[in-house]
Amino acid sequence: MNEIALRTQSLTKRYGPRVLALDGLTLDVPAGEVFGFLGPNGAGKSTTIRLLLGLARPSAGQAWIFGDEVADVGRAHRHLAYVPADVALWPQLTGAETLELLARTGPGIDLTYRDELVERFELDVSKPCRAYSTGNRQKVALVAAFATRASLLVFDEPTSGLDPLMEREFRRAVDEARDRGQTVFLSSHLLTEVEAVCDRVGILRAGRLVEVATVADLRRMHRAEVTVTYTGAPPDLDAVPGVETVDTAPGRLRFALTGAPGPALRALAACQVVTIAVREPTLEEIFLDYYGEPVR
Repeated sequence: MNEIALRTQSLTKRYGPRVLALDGLTLDVPAGEVFGFLGPNGAGKSTTIRLLLGLARPSAGQAWIFGDEVADVGRAHRHLAYVPADVALWPQLTGAETLELLARTGPGIDLTYRDELVERFELDVSKPCRAYSTGNRQKVALVAAFATRASLLVFDEPTSGLDPLMEREFRRAVDEARDRGQTVFLSSHLLTEVEAVCDRVGILRAGRLVEVATVADLRRMHRAEVTVTYTGAPPDLDAVPGVETVDTAPGRLRFALTGAPGPALRALAACQVVTIAVREPTLEEIFLDYYGEPVR
């Protein structure tokens, strides 16, 4: 049985009598997993991270990092490294001095790998931090986190200031962290990023966890789009389980398919199929489905 890196039990946060920011979050993230945490602004993602880091106290419930209660901040933080969406650094220190300071205060560092990451992220560590752009401040924090030996990496919108090339390096570094056995908890609004690197995703809506599944399982739970061209008589798809919204034209049809494809394929076998194409939903389409918004 896998060790649990991050666990929450009925974790709840209220701000005053009217605002329920997080409502009974119960979640297990096994060690070595890359877990994506999705939700629009105001869904409770940042509140969750603040609770996990001990930066806020829960109104109810508990959380643990590798078995240590988050309430014991000193013990819990021995296991993790954190990169926020908006990185603030010491303005008078250079990038190199900042990385050295962070290495001395963390749970250990791989210096060779850190130097490699500095090159890959194209970071000029000789500059003072006050001269860094938002993206370069983000790079300093990411290099420090990925080079650490922390068992859990917590990222809150970590690529918000990066260009597409650096986003690719981020994804590569996440894959390498997984290969080293580190756990990654990634809160992001970039669905393509989550889809590319995560083993599982959790979808948060109005402070409540509405789904936890692998990306592949999420796709299977939602409708795929099937396009068929044929000759001769059209297939009869009436009352075929899983088939919805059939759009027909001469020699061509399109329909939405939910669940197992067997019944639809058997119905199609009765006609002369020329081509068949299946397009799985993207994570963005699934995400919008949960919020009742049309996909444009």
